[in-house]
Amino acid sequence: MSSQRIFDITLDEATILWRNPDVERERRVAMQDLIEENTFTPLGAVADGHDGPWALHLSIRDNCLSIGVRNAEGAEVGTIQLGLTRFRRTVREYFAICDSYYKAVRQMSAQEIETLDMARRATHDQATRMLVDALEDSVETDFATARRLFTLLCVLHIKG
Repeated sequence: MSSQRIFDITLDEATILWRNPDVERERRVAMQDLIEENTFTPLGAVADGHDGPWALHLSIRDNCLSIGVRNAEGAEVGTIQLGLTRFRRTVREYFAICDSYYKAVRQMSAQEIETLDMARRATHDQATRMLVDALEDSVETDFATARRLFTLLCVLHIKG
């Protein structure tokens, strides 16, 4: 198993004001899938001579995603800051589509649900590409890992 991976991830619970059951399920699945399979190399930590695997703590502070990075021994090895302004519209669109999707699951036809699910996935993929680009100078990662990180970023955005 590669050492350039995430072995633990936590979210700043103080940042998260409210989660409905659908969002909580998405959070749980994203975190579990992320731990099971991921590729994550924090370039600054590696350049400073640190080795993975990595434990991450995600929070939002001053309109920035803050990714605290620790090594396997628990030592802090860096923090990655990422401005969130570029994601504002996409996150809002993603929330709107998810809301429609969750309502559709309860009351619409399979075809309508499928259409909304395709739109949800397309928006999620677009935002994931934006996240990969934004992290390019700080982190080497794969699309699947970035996709799950975007899901967690969305969970941190929920304000109730």
